[in-house]
Amino acid sequence: MMMGKYFFSETDIKSPWDQVLAAFWLRYPNPYSTHVLTEDVVFREVTPDNQLLSRRLLTKTNRLPRWAERVFPGNLSRSVYIIEDSVVDLQNRSLTTLTWNVNHAKLMRVVERCVFAGEQDRPVWTRITREAWISSGVFGLSRPIQEFGWARFRSNQVKAMKGLEHALSNLQKASAVCPGDSAEKHKNIDSASKTQKPQQYI
Repeated sequence: MMMGKYFFSETDIKSPWDQVLAAFWLRYPNPYSTHVLTEDVVFREVTPDNQLLSRRLLTKTNRLPRWAERVFPGNLSRSVYIIEDSVVDLQNRSLTTLTWNVNHAKLMRVVERCVFAGEQDRPVWTRITREAWISSGVFGLSRPIQEFGWARFRSNQVKAMKGLEHALSNLQKASAVCPGDSAEKHKNIDSASKTQKPQQYI
C-alpha cells in the first residue's frame, strides 16, 4: 500500500451488538447517506463455525473538489465502486468489515477497516473501531489529494454514524410495534448462503 494519510476513531454506541448488527445491514437508504446510490450482495456464505462471510458492491457519488475539476478530464466518472468484505462472528460478537474503491484507485485509494464489537462487561454498549488509509498515485498532486480525501472521509464518517443511528431508531420503533416480526427478521439475517468463494477476505 502506498504511503498516505491515516484515520483512526473509536466510538461507543449505547445499543446491544445484535441490534447494531441488524442496523448495519439496513442502514441504506437513509437521509444522511444520499451519496450511496446502490448496494448489491455479490457473495454470501455461512461457514461451518457459524461465521457469516459477505461481499457487497456499493456505488457512491464521486464529487471532486473544484481545483481537481480543472485538472482532471471532464469525462471522469462521477461514480465510485466500492467493494465491502465483511465477517460476522456470532460467537465473539464482532462484525469486521474491509472496504476499498475499485475505480479511480490511482487518483485516490481509500481502504477502510471497521470492527463492531459487543462489550462483554457492558452488554448494552457496542464499540466501533474505524481505521482508514488514504493514498494517491498522482505525481505532484498526491499530497493535496490525500488531504482532501482525509477531510472528506472524516466528514462522511459523521454522516455514516448518523445513518447507523437512524437505522437503529427505525429498528427500535418497529420492535416496539411488532416485537415478534422484528425478532424473526433478525433471526433470518444470516440465513442466505452461496457456494462461490470471493477472491479476498479480511
